[in-house]
Amino acid sequence: MGFADVAVIGVGLAMDACAVAISNGLKMKKFNIRQAFGAALMFALFQAVMPVIGWAVGIQFSGYIDKFDHWIAFALLVFLGGKMIVDSFGKEKEDTAGGLGIKRLLVQAVATSIDALAVGVTFSFSDVNIWISVLIIGAITLVLSLLGAYCGFRIGTKLKSKAEIFGGIVLIIIGIKILLEGLGVIPF
Repeated sequence: MGFADVAVIGVGLAMDACAVAISNGLKMKKFNIRQAFGAALMFALFQAVMPVIGWAVGIQFSGYIDKFDHWIAFALLVFLGGKMIVDSFGKEKEDTAGGLGIKRLLVQAVATSIDALAVGVTFSFSDVNIWISVLIIGAITLVLSLLGAYCGFRIGTKLKSKAEIFGGIVLIIIGIKILLEGLGVIPF
């Protein structure tokens, strides 16, 4: 898996955080760059830490499941992508009218980064530099979350579900690519 793949995965993972940032931006009466940056930074940190945890767990078991790793990565990414798509048609994200306190941001950051934990497991089966990968994922999440907050402030709810659908499709495509590589169908 190359860094372009990691960047694409990073965009897919960042879509949940971006959608929540859009929701947060919707609640701002005046755009507060400091508040938006703080939230984006927290999302980015969790999106970067969770894959490391998943990777560490996956490394412990990688010797036992080398023959099936591409199937596991495929299943996890398709499940996560499908869940993101289904969730985009569900209820609205948590109301943030009460402000963006540290507890609320912490809950949002954890909730939006659970899928990054599973992606970290898939990284343990791939030839990928985990440290550069999490820097890429964190940077992408930071930028997209900051942009999401601004877009939420400026244009409203129109992008929220579309961002989650896009993120889900991206994760599914990467899962299919990993499966095809593992099966030797495409020689990447």
